[in-house]
Amino acid sequence: MFSNDRNIETIGQLVEVLKHYIGLQNEYLRLDVIEKVVRLITALIMAGVTFLIIIIIFIYLSFAAAYALAPHVGYPVAFLIVAAFYIIVFLLFLAFRKSWVEKPLVRFLASMLMEQE
Repeated sequence: MFSNDRNIETIGQLVEVLKHYIGLQNEYLRLDVIEKVVRLITALIMAGVTFLIIIIIFIYLSFAAAYALAPHVGYPVAFLIVAAFYIIVFLLFLAFRKSWVEKPLVRFLASMLMEQE
């Protein structure tokens, strides 16, 4: 039954189709990885630009707050008050970094990389 030419030809065609399918799957996987890497790099660049803009805004707001407090408490104390505020924010950030940064970042990256379209 397996020795006739028709069966051998059919098996040969099946092998060719299977090779083509494996090649297409390989190409699809490569393109999917490239898309996810590009999306990740784009997200990182956008986060970096946003972070830079926010830092600049905080610098100007810090100086504005210090100069607004200066007539009431003097310049050195006003700048110390602003610095103390940032130290408190930094300590809160350290205490809650897992829930504020790590978990949302992991969820975001996992959803972006595991997304099926």
